Amino acid sequence: MMGAPMSACLVKAGFRVLVADADATRVGSMCEELSVSPLTLDVVAEVDVLITMLPNSKIVEMVLLANGWAAALRKGALVIDMSSSEPVRSRELGATLAGQGLHYLDAPVSGGVKRATEGKLAILVGGDQAVMAEAMPILEAMGSSILHIGPAGCGHASKALNNLVSACGLMVTVEALRVAERFGISPEAMTDVLNASSGKSNTSENKVKQFMLSGTYGSGFSLHLMDKDLGIAQALAESVDYPLTFARNGIDLWHNMAAKVGPTADHTEMYRLLEQEGN
Repeated sequence: MMGAPMSACLVKAGFRVLVADADATRVGSMCEELSVSPLTLDVVAEVDVLITMLPNSKIVEMVLLANGWAAALRKGALVIDMSSSEPVRSRELGATLAGQGLHYLDAPVSGGVKRATEGKLAILVGGDQAVMAEAMPILEAMGSSILHIGPAGCGHASKALNNLVSACGLMVTVEALRVAERFGISPEAMTDVLNASSGKSNTSENKVKQFMLSGTYGSGFSLHLMDKDLGIAQALAESVDYPLTFARNGIDLWHNMAAKVGPTADHTEMYRLLEQEGN
């Protein structure tokens, strides 16, 4: 969902791009659509930068370490993990790769498929600033807001916390719309109120009418991936001994809803799921 449009932005910016995926059919389609070549272990030593956009830390580590992609890179190459990974594991991965003579940035993104296609993602970077500076032309090809957050792992930490705020904001927005509807205020009218007032949010501006009220539920970001990110945020809070109070209720509710839907459910389907929960 994200890697394909991000790759297209890199091609548009003039970079030589090679692509790999667990789905060989998808690789073939991307190579044809973007006029790029497949990335294999045989040619990975040719690349200056290896970018991962994968579901979680476990898979990132499997690809880079267990499957030998990091070992196949030339010394001095840069690994940019743009997945939503676990901050502590990202910090450890950065140290492991440094021991192999490689540079590392964790650079998760925010903005969804629409902004990925436009090349206007927010990219949250953890790692050495000098390394980030060298990688800026690549990052700027995919994003319009490039933020250095701190040392390795900080990018992934900030992404998880951002999604914690986003998910909790989405849930309270949905509940406000449902209460308004039962009182006789249409969801459309209540959304206009939010967007004209202090309750305005990314959810009210970009998700309610577009994907919830329309019934399309097609934002491009799955409910299960959001649930994963909330788990990362919760583990991060526990690692620094901060007891979540309000957010813990939201995390628990999101986890319960995720257990009721299949893996392809969009996160905006929370609109119908919370209504079912309230009946």
